[in-house]
Amino acid sequence: MDSRASPVPTHCATAAEFRRLGLDPDDAEGLFRRAAASFVDILGTLGPVMAVVTDFLNNHLNDSASLFSRLFFPPNYDFPTPPASPAARLFALPPNDAVDRVSRLPDALLGDIVSRLPVKDAARTAALSRRWRGVWRSAPLVLVDADLFPATSSVSSVLATHPGPISCAHLTSSYTVEFHDLLPCWLQLLADKGIRDLVLVNRRWPLDSALPATFLGMATLTCLYLGLWKFPSTVGLPRKTCFPNLRELELCNVIMGSRDLDFILDRSPVLEMLSIHGNLVKFRLRLVSQSIRKVALTGSFVEEIFVVDAPCLDLLIHSEVWILGGSCSKIKIGHAPRLNYLGFLHPRNHVLEFSNTIIKARTRVSPSTMVPSVTFLAMHVRFGVHNDLKMMPSFLRCFPNVEDLHIWSMKTDRSAGKLNLKFWHESGTIECIQSHIKRLHFHDFRGGQSELAFLKFFFESALVLEEAVIHLDAGFTSLEEIDSKLEILGSMKRASKASLVVATGCSGPQGGYTRSFKRGSDFSVRDPFAHYSDAPVCTCKTPLEICILCLKIPSSSGSAIMIS
Repeated sequence: MDSRASPVPTHCATAAEFRRLGLDPDDAEGLFRRAAASFVDILGTLGPVMAVVTDFLNNHLNDSASLFSRLFFPPNYDFPTPPASPAARLFALPPNDAVDRVSRLPDALLGDIVSRLPVKDAARTAALSRRWRGVWRSAPLVLVDADLFPATSSVSSVLATHPGPISCAHLTSSYTVEFHDLLPCWLQLLADKGIRDLVLVNRRWPLDSALPATFLGMATLTCLYLGLWKFPSTVGLPRKTCFPNLRELELCNVIMGSRDLDFILDRSPVLEMLSIHGNLVKFRLRLVSQSIRKVALTGSFVEEIFVVDAPCLDLLIHSEVWILGGSCSKIKIGHAPRLNYLGFLHPRNHVLEFSNTIIKARTRVSPSTMVPSVTFLAMHVRFGVHNDLKMMPSFLRCFPNVEDLHIWSMKTDRSAGKLNLKFWHESGTIECIQSHIKRLHFHDFRGGQSELAFLKFFFESALVLEEAVIHLDAGFTSLEEIDSKLEILGSMKRASKASLVVATGCSGPQGGYTRSFKRGSDFSVRDPFAHYSDAPVCTCKTPLEICILCLKIPSSSGSAIMIS
């Protein structure tokens, strides 16, 4: 049997990075394994990280392209957008206009205009006229090192010249050898001049380059994004070290343990949003915060999430769970009275615990094992796996007031055997399905017997259902194949006569990890789980038997099917 790694698909971002490194993107066979082997050598002293990488090499070859891009190519990460645009330009007077109206604007407005220019252009405005001479120096500095690339020394010059304050600094583009030597000085200048928003990304390997501890003294920080660093040890730091103004913290491929994470959370009294992506070191997250509202953990090795006391917590997302062997991630929810959004629960990867009760198949729920505040719930379910399906009713009973339910049907080669419609009927009443769910999104529908059995039970039981959207898997190859599956859905008895069933195209993330990461991190939308899908949504409310719109399948023009 051929044991080689599958070729890495050369999508645009990956191919561009291959070429920048002098590699041929069309000759990438085995590149992932060779690069990963070198990566393991680099991380030799980091035992937990090496264990995770080895596990992925052995068990996740189907995901090798995604893992390769996420670990080795920082350009595939979706960094925060800086307020200064590289396309911004300040023009001279328009034709046939002899009056300089811009220079008559108030100082504050001129400063706002200058701060939206690339830093080189912003500094040059001092040469426009006497009126503009002091605008750049008096306006809060916005520094994006990509605007100065590749002149790393220019960053030092700008930081030394501008008196501050510094509203935003994006240090993400330096590949030079002197970067690590200059960084402590840069961070000290940023701290001295009142930095508010900082995006700091390590572009030079190895991954375990220690982040200078200087940033721990940045008391003015409000937003902090760290990428591809080893977090400095917090052992022995004075109690006065804190981030009194920090509201947003995002960590991307940052090597840090539970102790250091606890340190930051404990000393960030107004922190509202925490995002952790790609942490390869096993850690525990313990939430005790009077301010935290949003928490998202993606592609990280989380041993336990324990919500001890978080009265403002509104959203908790744990997706792309990384586990080793037969281990699971435990989710314990204590005091979280405002928790509204919860995902992505996975019966295989997650263990739920409420009030010292571990939820198992056929666990009898009680008020102490319910989270009534959750109205948006997202789950990953392998409908072909017996144990996953047996846990599903117990999971759903823990959230009796769910109104929007998202279910992703995970691909598996196994069969659930006899867990058919009879199993669901024998499982008894599920409160959220019967009395509360108004919208169902079923993603990656393949038409398997276990999927159909669940949907039939759901439609028979859902008394207040208003809409069900069935996102078809990309594996369908013809309209005839789709019709044969949807005909079964159309013939199902529905408890709610007002319900609408819409079938749309595949719901897998289009454009790879970066785009789905960006959408999933957008907490401003009503339903953040819907943003993990690029599938079209049918807005037609006409009671037609079949409505052909926009379903995309490989071999024909697009369409969507609505069953009313």
